Amino acid sequence: MVSDPGTPTLDQLQVLLAVVDAGSFAGAARSLNRATSVISYSIANLEAQLGLTLFDRETTRKPRLTDAGRMMVAEARTVANGVDNLRAKARGILQGLETELHLALDVLMPEDRVVDALTNFREQFPTVTLHLHTEALGAVTKLVLDGVARLGVSGPLETVDRIERIGIGGVRLIPVAAPQHPLALAGRNPPGAGREEVQLVLTDRSDLTAGRDFAVFSTRTWRLADLSSKHMLLKAGIGWGYMPEPMVREDLKTGRLVALDMPEGKGRDYVFNAIYRMDTPPGPAGLWLIERFLGQEA
Repeated sequence: MVSDPGTPTLDQLQVLLAVVDAGSFAGAARSLNRATSVISYSIANLEAQLGLTLFDRETTRKPRLTDAGRMMVAEARTVANGVDNLRAKARGILQGLETELHLALDVLMPEDRVVDALTNFREQFPTVTLHLHTEALGAVTKLVLDGVARLGVSGPLETVDRIERIGIGGVRLIPVAAPQHPLALAGRNPPGAGREEVQLVLTDRSDLTAGRDFAVFSTRTWRLADLSSKHMLLKAGIGWGYMPEPMVREDLKTGRLVALDMPEGKGRDYVFNAIYRMDTPPGPAGLWLIERFLGQEA
């Protein structure tokens, strides 16, 4: 039994993580463009170096992590992420300013914040081409994870591997409906009133929040993929729903919409995070945008 483990190579750790992520030695071989036998040999060498059995190969056809294996995978991810971060920062220094920047924004980001940031961005970086994507919920994070966007502004999201996030404030969501809607006509609603009326809900076009709902109280829902459609249907009296307060402020003043008094559905804060992949952090232009969003909350 090894009492003094050897030092694994970065390649061995990457192979270990590839097997775990792919769920099989063959899947890891495909992702790394290597032979399956090479993957098996690398894992066997790693186990010999550490003096630990990382995978249970006897009780299941697919390799399953042992308790020791799970502990080693957590450490391997930390090491691999640290190396990715180091290389990415060196790459940023060598490359300098971005020629273009793909930015993914949550649809609930207030218009005045977006306009302020991007107007000043154009003046600050006239040579950088900006590509803007707008999505809801986990779809923003999916664009960043897939490398479609270098930088994102996402709503509330649980910890996602390989993603760095920086809090940049939030927006107040309030329940609203058209003045002719039953929940608006009732004034103060009793508990549970919202369950019986159609609630308009934004849907996630990614699988990151599959099966999860945010501020959904009704048993009858209409799912919409974009915020403007939801806004339009709310003003038409087709259901009730949560909207960012800045977006409906004028509607509330003019009476096109009414803020609902619902015991179970009070206003709630929707938190924003600037996000990027650890292995591809933003360059000077992207970092400037993050600082601009941070400054808006000062």
